[in-house]
Amino acid sequence: MNWITNYVRPKINSMLGRREIPDNLWIKDPESGEMVFHKDLEENQYVIPSSGHHMKISAKERLRFFFDDGRYEPIDNPKVIVDPLKFRDEKRYVDRLKDAKAKTGMEDAILSGTGTIEGLPVVVTVQDFAFMGGSLGMAAGDAIIRAFSVALEKKRPLILFAASGGARMQEGILSLMQLPRTTVAVDRLKEAGLPYIVVLTNPTTGGVTASYAMLGDVHIAEPGALIGFAGPRVIEQTIREKLPEGFQRSEYLMDHGMVDMVVSRLELKSTIANLLKILTKAPAAAKAAEAEILPPVVPVPERRPQA
Repeated sequence: MNWITNYVRPKINSMLGRREIPDNLWIKDPESGEMVFHKDLEENQYVIPSSGHHMKISAKERLRFFFDDGRYEPIDNPKVIVDPLKFRDEKRYVDRLKDAKAKTGMEDAILSGTGTIEGLPVVVTVQDFAFMGGSLGMAAGDAIIRAFSVALEKKRPLILFAASGGARMQEGILSLMQLPRTTVAVDRLKEAGLPYIVVLTNPTTGGVTASYAMLGDVHIAEPGALIGFAGPRVIEQTIREKLPEGFQRSEYLMDHGMVDMVVSRLELKSTIANLLKILTKAPAAAKAAEAEILPPVVPVPERRPQA
């Protein structure tokens, strides 16, 4: 025990009125290098005010910002077998899970909840990239299926925020089995006539992109998000050609028809609420959609017969 650091220094600081300054008081913009006060960044949903760069955001904060007044009811994730293959590489899989749980405060990469957005009841599922790269394993697969089941039971639309590096290699074939399982859950929701909206965040890659992340009724992407199956470096090495500028980024994919729209995080809630009103045939939304699609009716003057 270092008594100078742990006892003497705090005593001196308290006597002199000094306060410890947090290390994360200022956050650097990856694009411009500008330093942003973390409180301002948090209030702006972790979008850099000057450049519009979208920082990564935790699943808990995502739900808090998205639901009305930040209030929602969490959905309990099913319990699954831990480390079924007894996997070990440089580190034991169970140890990696412990580190991820301690880092994020989550049991796995998926967090779901029920609540409202602009008064509309919905189910929301979020992948947290901070938990082992948002990888899809048995626990994450069961959690996603559980969220779809709740949406079916409550007859609510489901919004999924995807952020993943793909399947979880430590679970081998058991991880890959989650792709068809989650696809079946999507099909069940669509058969019930309930909307399914996917928000693709940075990054969304691998098997997740090859399954439920690209099966939505509407695909929305956050600005600058990396979206694809294999990474750009792997593609360049395979085809031995230089990829186009912005390849696999949200804006490039929208221009080429892979996503429907690119929407800032600050406008996601209102955009999705308007889409849900149209998809669920809410009266107000139906009139608004009709007004946008149909041209204004111009009255034709009555023609009088000539004498």
